[in-house]
Amino acid sequence: MLLTTWFPFQPNGYTGHRYEVTGLSEYRGEGVMADATEKPRIDRVVFGTSLGFIVAFCIVGAVFPTAVGEVGSAVLSWLVVDLGWIYVLAATGFVVFALWLALSKYGRIPLSRDTERPEFSTASWIAMMFSAGMGIGLIFFGVAEPIAHLTEPAPGLDVAPESQDATRHSMAYTFFHWGLHPWAIYAVVALALAYSTFRKDRGNLISSPFQSLVRDKEVEHTWWGRFVNIWSIVATKFGGATSLGLGALQIAGGLALFTDLGGGFTEGRGSKGSAFFVIIVLVTLAIISAVSGVSRGIKWLSNTNMVLAALLLLFVLIVGPTVFIFDLIPASIGAYLSNLVPMSFSVPLFGGAEWFSSWTIFYWAWWISWTPFVSTFIARISRGRTIREFVSGVLLVPTAVSALWFTVLGGAGMDLELNGADISGSGSTAQQFFTVLENYPGYTVTGIMVMVLVAIFWVSGADASALVLATLSSHGAREPNKYLVALWAGLSAAVAAVLLYVGGLGALQTFTVIVAAPFVVVMIALCFALMVDLRRDPLRERQALPVRRGHVPPNDEAEAEQAGNGEIPQASPAKATAPPWAGRPPLPAGTSDVDSSK
Repeated sequence: MLLTTWFPFQPNGYTGHRYEVTGLSEYRGEGVMADATEKPRIDRVVFGTSLGFIVAFCIVGAVFPTAVGEVGSAVLSWLVVDLGWIYVLAATGFVVFALWLALSKYGRIPLSRDTERPEFSTASWIAMMFSAGMGIGLIFFGVAEPIAHLTEPAPGLDVAPESQDATRHSMAYTFFHWGLHPWAIYAVVALALAYSTFRKDRGNLISSPFQSLVRDKEVEHTWWGRFVNIWSIVATKFGGATSLGLGALQIAGGLALFTDLGGGFTEGRGSKGSAFFVIIVLVTLAIISAVSGVSRGIKWLSNTNMVLAALLLLFVLIVGPTVFIFDLIPASIGAYLSNLVPMSFSVPLFGGAEWFSSWTIFYWAWWISWTPFVSTFIARISRGRTIREFVSGVLLVPTAVSALWFTVLGGAGMDLELNGADISGSGSTAQQFFTVLENYPGYTVTGIMVMVLVAIFWVSGADASALVLATLSSHGAREPNKYLVALWAGLSAAVAAVLLYVGGLGALQTFTVIVAAPFVVVMIALCFALMVDLRRDPLRERQALPVRRGHVPPNDEAEAEQAGNGEIPQASPAKATAPPWAGRPPLPAGTSDVDSSK
């Protein structure tokens, strides 16, 4: 997962500042923040509590890795067996909720003041949004997941491994794990944040949307508001550590193939040493970036990364089984759509708990743990979009791009597997991407390209997530202390290293599921808080005239102003009907009756 660059919210007191967007610069607003020179204040309660929890976990995990692993496994088993249904129903509920908002009367409400237009073009908005949501995971699982479902079909499927039905179902489950559900998880939190920040003029903390439920105090200073912000940091830290751990394992796997570093790679003890070395090197680069503020370099590298990923996809499509891949596209889409409802409600009722904990429930927990980070970014770049535009863009476009990625790379891997190449048994999960590329010309170049892709995703993701964490622990500061950013970047590496030491890939998955559990409740509550706000929105009651983005239905006063006569026309007795908002004071053009004091 990658954030191309950091876009801070515009909280109260900011009326304009410069935004840098993947090489594009533009100035928004009409002023500057009055206290722009003031040093960002650290929220001692939020920062101290979250830092203490993370440091304590790192120390205990390093000293007692076996005990921590056993406790984690026991908690995971309890969550999957007894509470796994919560993850399943919540993820599916978020899809339904997001689609309902888009199709309902709330869909035309903008995520901004009524007269504001989107800050970024649709093409730029979609490109930045996709780069934020998924990066390292696409490379790590690009080949491994379709191969895994092909050789070990999901519980409840009456299909033989490596059969035609298994091929279709493997892609269906891969689309399921990377399609509508994860992006709906991001969307509902991003909607709540964008509406709260840009339409209600609140702060940019995860707790800010809950202000709709508390009218007599600032929610940031309540005990439960602080808990939301604290656990947002903890969830992001462990979710980020999972991505960083996966990236370190994959780079170490590539190094093992090229140099035999560590005497072979099996995700065992030998692999951990090389993965730790990779983490140290990459986190050093991330800290240097955070302290020096060389954002242009990171953005250039990130743009380069997206180009390299596109070239890699095109290369595999051309030199790989092109016809098989093109045939796989409609077959996979059909299997995904026809099985979407059954997959959405599958739980380990009659066994299969281990499979669900390693795949579906792990993925839902992983996306949930990343929502404070990714949703903050998506909300920031979506200012001015209507709810309907937002949901359509966030759910449909990234789902299509993910489907294309997995169809090309996963299809290439499955074609080799079905024709006798033992991709599933040729090495670790982290190495399977390289094993597929080994079967095509130019392996040295493409193998190095994959490692470069992962490395840049790693550095950019660690740097950007550290910025989000520093913001959350600094009262939502636009530019948090750079040394605080460096501290959070270093802790990302520490958590990833400890989890690898405790139990490798399994530990990364285990603790992601555990820390995401409380945040499921937070997300459900955010949906409720958003609905409270939307039900009070003035545009909800205006149904006679369509409301376009950046347009407010005219009233008589506005028409008189535009006519230039300075007089308000008198009501004509010839008018048979009154406008739907008759009886309410007319709104001046370009304003709304949203209470911005909350």
